[in-house]
Amino acid sequence: MNVDDLKLHFNPDQMRVLNLAMAFLMFSVALDVKPGDFRKVVQFPRSVAAGIIVQYLLFPLLTLGIIYLFQPPVSMAMGMVLVSMCPSGNMTNFLVHFARANVALSVTLNAIIILSATVITPAGFLFWSRYIPGSETLRQSFEISFVDMALIIVQLIVAPLLFGMWLNGRFSSFVGRIRPWVQRIALLIFFSILLLALLGNFDNLINYLGFAFVIVAVHNVVGLGSGYFLGRAARLPELDCRTLAFESGVHNTALGLLLIFRFFDGLGGMALIAAWWGIWDLVTGMGLAAWWKRSAIEPQTAV
Repeated sequence: MNVDDLKLHFNPDQMRVLNLAMAFLMFSVALDVKPGDFRKVVQFPRSVAAGIIVQYLLFPLLTLGIIYLFQPPVSMAMGMVLVSMCPSGNMTNFLVHFARANVALSVTLNAIIILSATVITPAGFLFWSRYIPGSETLRQSFEISFVDMALIIVQLIVAPLLFGMWLNGRFSSFVGRIRPWVQRIALLIFFSILLLALLGNFDNLINYLGFAFVIVAVHNVVGLGSGYFLGRAARLPELDCRTLAFESGVHNTALGLLLIFRFFDGLGGMALIAAWWGIWDLVTGMGLAAWWKRSAIEPQTAV
C-alpha cells in the first residue's frame, strides 16, 4: 500500500486521551515559565529576532528545499512542513541547560514561540504546504480550517500554558515540589504518543522506515544547523548560537501528531515523519548537548 493512502485510526475515546496528554505536556512546560520571561526579550533583542526568523522563515524554506531534492511521497512531505511549523520542543530548555548555553534566551524564545503557535502553526502550514509538488489533490481531500486548528491549539497549548504560569506565579513553592514528577510523567506521555503513532500501522509503515530515517536525519541536521549558522551570520555570542540550534532543531511533534489525527485522518506518511522526528531530534539534541557541554565557554554579551 502507498504511504499516502495509509491511515492511522483513533476512536473518539482514544483522541480524548491524546488531547488530555497533550494538555498535560504543555502544563509541565509552563511550570518553568514565568510572566517575566517574556520581558527578557530586551536582554537579547537580536538573538530573539534571529530565533523567530529561523523558526518561521528560514527553516520552512530549507524544508521545501529538502523536499524538492529528495522528492518524498506527498504525505511525508506534508509531515515535514508541519513539523517545521510546530513550536520548539518541551525538551529545549533542558538541552540548553545541559549544554551550558543561554538558558534565559531559550526560555524567552520558548514562551514567545509556544504562544504564537496558535496563529503561526496553522497559518504557516497552510501557506508553506501549497508549495509541495503534487500536494493539491491530497490537501483538497481534507477539510483544513485555520480557525479549527487555531482553536485546538488554544485548548491544547495556550490554556494549559497560562494555567501553569499562573500556578507557578501564585504557588511557587508547591510548583517546586511537583515540577520534577510532573515533567517525568510528561516525558513518558510524550514517548507513549509517539509509540501509538508508530504502532498503529507498523506492518505497513515499516516499509518506509528506512527512507523516513534518512530524510528525518537530513531534515533535523538542517534544523540544528540553520539556527546555529544564522546566529553566526548575525555575529551573535557563541552560547546564543548554540541555543538557537536547539530552538530550531527540536520540535514539539506530539502537537503535530495530534493535528494529524484530528485534521488529516491519521495520514500515515505525515504521522511517520512526525513520530520519528520526535524520537530522532532528542537523540541528536542530547548528543549535541553532551558535545557542547565538554567544550563549554564563558558567557558573552551580544553587541
